[in-house]
Amino acid sequence: MDVLKEWWGVLLGAITFVGGLVAQFVRLENMGHANAAEIRRVWRQREEDLRGQREAREATNRLIAEKHQEQSEQLRELRADIKALLHRTS
Repeated sequence: MDVLKEWWGVLLGAITFVGGLVAQFVRLENMGHANAAEIRRVWRQREEDLRGQREAREATNRLIAEKHQEQSEQLRELRADIKALLHRTS
C-alpha cells in the first residue's frame, strides 16, 4: 500500500498517457477512413468529368462532320456551276 501511495502519480500519468495514445490511434484511424472516402469521391467526380468531356467532344465532332458535309456539298455545287459556265462559254 505504501508503494501505491508513493507511485500513484506516476501510475495515473502512465494510464493517462496510454489513454491518450489510444485516442490518437482512433483519431488517425477515423482520418484514414475519411481520406479513403474522399479519394473515392474524387475518383467518381473524375469519371463524371471524363464522361462529360467525352460527350462534349463527340458533340463537337458531330458538328464538325455536319459542317464538313455541308461544305463538301457546297463545293460540289460550285464545281458543277463552274463546269456549266465553262461549257457554255466554249
